[in-house]
Amino acid sequence: MISRFAPSPTGHLHLGHAFAAWIAWQAAREAGGSYLLRWEDIDGSRCRPEYEASTLEDLDWLGLPPDDVSMRQSKRLPHYEQALATLRERDLLYPCFCTRRDIQEEIAQSGRAPHGPDGPIYPGLCRHLSAADVQSRIDGGEAHAWRLKMDQAVAMVGKLSWQDVEAGEQLACPEIFGDVVLARKDIPTSYHLAVTVDDANQEITLVTRGGDLFESTHIHRLLQALLDLPVPMWHHHRVICDANGKRLAKRDAATTLGTLREDGITAEDIWRRLDIEGRNARGSSI
Repeated sequence: MISRFAPSPTGHLHLGHAFAAWIAWQAAREAGGSYLLRWEDIDGSRCRPEYEASTLEDLDWLGLPPDDVSMRQSKRLPHYEQALATLRERDLLYPCFCTRRDIQEEIAQSGRAPHGPDGPIYPGLCRHLSAADVQSRIDGGEAHAWRLKMDQAVAMVGKLSWQDVEAGEQLACPEIFGDVVLARKDIPTSYHLAVTVDDANQEITLVTRGGDLFESTHIHRLLQALLDLPVPMWHHHRVICDANGKRLAKRDAATTLGTLREDGITAEDIWRRLDIEGRNARGSSI
């Protein structure tokens, strides 16, 4: 069993991170396996060394020090480009030059737009551009993302499923997302591509993460099939929320573990607050 905790060092950890780290640690320890930490630091404008330092300090304080901290996404861009090249060779990608405003205006003009888990599905403005137009715009230095030709990808791999610890066997339906972005304009990968490639590289056998990312697994299972990568199990655990039922988030300035520690809260207090008793984990509001 190999599990991982994969924070983005864009802020300090909060109670939701503590619960996520505990789930990954607990699964590995019960199976006599390894619990790894991966820095998801491809957003260079927001990631900071001080957040990495505080993350490791918090994990040590919680009694959840990882067995390895060597993987860093910002050092793995060639691996993501190799995966993109494989998909291009199979004619499964196309460049998208659209801005968010372009997409919003097209949706507004059409009067309707199918919705997926992330909102309106991309209307395909760039999918049928001529090869000459595409090459001219790329040669001219126009910024572009790379999107997956979802219908062709799904047809290529056929029926897929995955096993979730809590939800059981799940049929993969990645088409609900439409032509997803696999490489952004500003960063030569996406969350979906990077985590799929990294989990395979780290030989992760159990992916643990919050239930808010459950739907993303449809895409990740498809990418595994397209790239001939091993398939782990997943455990989408309950998300920790505040007293109003809202998911804790860095952007909302959720109280950090460091602040709680400074206020005299102990690690044992944290586990009681998260309703963790012995070896049974139950997500909850706080």
